Amino acid sequence: MWHITCGDLAADSVRQLLAEGNELRVLRDDLAVGPLADIESPPCTMRLAFWEQTWPVGLEPQPDFSGIAEDAEWLAGLPGQSRHVTVWHGDSASEQLTLARVAAALEGSSITLYEVACGTGESRVGTRMAVSMHAPDALAALYQPGLVEAGRIAELAGQWRAVVAENAAIRRWVDGCFLGEDNERIDSELIAACGDDWLPLSRAMAEVMVHCDGFFPTDLFLYWRARELAKRGVIRLSDDGAAEYSKVQVCRTST
Repeated sequence: MWHITCGDLAADSVRQLLAEGNELRVLRDDLAVGPLADIESPPCTMRLAFWEQTWPVGLEPQPDFSGIAEDAEWLAGLPGQSRHVTVWHGDSASEQLTLARVAAALEGSSITLYEVACGTGESRVGTRMAVSMHAPDALAALYQPGLVEAGRIAELAGQWRAVVAENAAIRRWVDGCFLGEDNERIDSELIAACGDDWLPLSRAMAEVMVHCDGFFPTDLFLYWRARELAKRGVIRLSDDGAAEYSKVQVCRTST
């Protein structure tokens, strides 16, 4: 059996539960953000370029973004191997998109798809749960793989194809559906979290995170948006070239 998780934190939690003979595959791409148009077309040039511009210059170690193309190749070969597949997912948009992506890869194949549902079914702040948010004993209790029937596989696959075609900047998971949007909403929330006086950028970013329904905005994604806003002159950063956002102060630009 293949077990698939979205991200290393989830993988660390799941790995200790798996018996011998099971293999774990970690898909690390945060599918909630960035263009998806060429994500299934190695070398995934557009997708790689997005993550390269998002990553702060000088922040080490820089990930090997070529893994995005390797994931696409691995998923394309998934229907041709002999192992069945289990996807672990919670309420993050990325986890739900990973489930939909795997369903699309397996649609019409003889490989059986199972899921371990670890969420509440909502992606609202205060109620949502990602796989990695569960304590070990709670995650072990949830380890009850359920069969994903053909009809639901087709539905999930259709959702995946739709978000790839839409190619939005951000995807939120709301009421079981993926809603695409540009960066305007998240940028507005980040601007609103800044003040007229200098304050730590990390504090402004945290304010956005704790009120963001539909997806989990990561610190590095928000740091990128802050740098883009600074380029536009909307906010000021004390050091717009800093590798680590924890050392940066922010304030709104005077008008």
